[in-house]
Amino acid sequence: MTGAAAQKKLAADQVAFLNEKPLADVLAVLNGEGEEARVVGGAVRNLLLGLAVGETDLATTALPKTVIARVTAAGFKAVPTGIEHGTITVVADGKPFEVTTLREDVETDGRHAVVRFGRDWRKDAERRDFTINAMSLSADGMVHDYCGGLADIGKRAVRFIGDADQRIAEDYLRVFRFFRFFAAYGEGEPDAEGYLACARARDQLGSLSRERIRAEILKTLVAKRAPEAMTTMADAGIFGAVFANVPELPALTRLALIEQSNEIATDAMRRLAAVAVRLDEDAAHLRERLRLSNDEYKRLISMSDRWWQLVPASGEAYAKETLYRIGAEEYADRALVSFAHSDASLADEGWGALLSLPSRWMPPRFPIAADDFIKRGVEKGPKLGRALAAAEAAWIAAGFPSDHVMLSAIADEAARNSV
Repeated sequence: MTGAAAQKKLAADQVAFLNEKPLADVLAVLNGEGEEARVVGGAVRNLLLGLAVGETDLATTALPKTVIARVTAAGFKAVPTGIEHGTITVVADGKPFEVTTLREDVETDGRHAVVRFGRDWRKDAERRDFTINAMSLSADGMVHDYCGGLADIGKRAVRFIGDADQRIAEDYLRVFRFFRFFAAYGEGEPDAEGYLACARARDQLGSLSRERIRAEILKTLVAKRAPEAMTTMADAGIFGAVFANVPELPALTRLALIEQSNEIATDAMRRLAAVAVRLDEDAAHLRERLRLSNDEYKRLISMSDRWWQLVPASGEAYAKETLYRIGAEEYADRALVSFAHSDASLADEGWGALLSLPSRWMPPRFPIAADDFIKRGVEKGPKLGRALAAAEAAWIAAGFPSDHVMLSAIADEAARNSV
């Protein structure tokens, strides 16, 4: 790319974090004697968007060995977490900062890159993925932009740097990152050039590790515009690289609206269930395709288990039994997914009552114990198990009574039938 770099001086209060320890100390150690370090990547992007700045990554003109020498002399810890790519994790006052030497790509294969170190801020910026991720912030509060990021921040546009096809060919994970960043930061329609390049690369996505795809998909699902991003992924033919079934895009859109209207925190696995899980085999497929953990898989299985029965028409008795059997968290998941698949109004009172049940009613503990049946002459073993199961079913059907007379009657009946 050619053209003069754009610069923007930020107000002192906007970059006050640059003067806070330990970041200020790390920058002071890395700057000077012919070397320069700047804040780069997501921290600069979020700062310009008015979002919280999380992890602060740094880039430097200094070679890794110089970085190590300087920070260790200053009493900080240097961890060579990616030294072959020029990355040193500097730990100062217990806080980690990734510090990476400026680089240029020498060779890429769609998954990995061979790099050489350099001192050119423009070339380092041009090897990054999107314009809004390629800006740097120097210690004096000046934003340096070599790729049009400032303009795209203003438009909330997510664009590849330079030729979109080339950027994607360097790392095919950028296809998924395009939709993830569009979901998180984009407004309006996705960039047409980037969208079409992603569509052209869809047959190459099988070369990516499932773990990398999983991370991007789950981040996309909880982003602000997840429904729009997933819809554009499906339109581009990319959905099939992850999901075998037809996406339930309306359900995902409704779930996002339900969460918003009820002030419910977004959840990646719940949204994954809404868009891609109807049956147990769907959950099993996703477990394999996305390398889900056992706990994540169990959540999907729970949400796929007869979710269509947890509806207002089934009555509160059924809802209470479900809540009793699976617990409040799984109940909420299942109810929200079921609501998302319905066509009811977001303000429907029946669904509102269903969702609020855990806050209105706490399931009691089953009050009949094994000893109650042993006293009634039921032998230990299968008969005792059958008696307990029958009594619990009768207790639930009776509306979870606590009256001792009724409980005794339930136990007597279950004991007689177990013989």
